[in-house]
Amino acid sequence: MEAPNLLRLERTVRFGDTDAAGVIQFHQLLRWCHEAYEESLERFGIGAAEIFPRPEWGLEQPAGQKTTPNTTGPALGIALPIVHCSADYRRPLVCGDRLEITLQPRQLDQGSFEVTYSFACGGQTAARGLTRHRAITIADRQGCSLPATISAWLEACQPSTVILANRANPQQA
Repeated sequence: MEAPNLLRLERTVRFGDTDAAGVIQFHQLLRWCHEAYEESLERFGIGAAEIFPRPEWGLEQPAGQKTTPNTTGPALGIALPIVHCSADYRRPLVCGDRLEITLQPRQLDQGSFEVTYSFACGGQTAARGLTRHRAITIADRQGCSLPATISAWLEACQPSTVILANRANPQQA
């Protein structure tokens, strides 16, 4: 998939996203950032089960112990927790606003990356967000290198890749 399709998403502000004043509740922006990140990964072919831990119910338990949820890690054995996030609001967003969300991921070092999000409404920047992620092993919670799938996604999202993709297919430039 070409990088522009991985990095541009749309959404509409819904009534449930707003507060009593009729504008988005502050926390919604960070939720939308994470949803955009997940959507970009899915468009690239990285499924949620490969990246995000999920609870497993009904695991075998020794006799006399209750069955409780156990969180199992992604298939990769690596988690990518957010270690920093921020949001800046430039104008109010209200129910019905159509948003274009643009992602700009970049690798920081072997074990971390960040994604900058720009939210535009009516051609104007309405908000910006940032999430910074660190790769850790699930078993011991120690820092490690990024999984190959995430490195490939980051590479596909780089501006040079976008330029090359547009040169290869000029009608989409």
